Amino acid sequence: MKASRMAYKPVGLALGAVGGPPAGGVFKQVWKKLGHEKDAPDAADEDRTWREIVSAAVLRGAIFAGVKAVVDRGGAAATRRPTGTWPG
Repeated sequence: MKASRMAYKPVGLALGAVGGPPAGGVFKQVWKKLGHEKDAPDAADEDRTWREIVSAAVLRGAIFAGVKAVVDRGGAAATRRPTGTWPG
């Protein structure tokens, strides 16, 4: 394993933890903008339809994946500046 990859591992984990809460906030705002008055459902909500539950899960996954990509890419670029190598 490359030294830059090993050095980046804890940085990547920390950035992932930092990126989660903002992604959750973005999801809540998008869910409400789509016209939903209630909080997003989870899979065990008996009173929600399949369509609503699956739509919320897909949207949540897409937003979290997008935020993770932005955070990971930014962290890798920031690591490259001082080390001169890409951590991948």
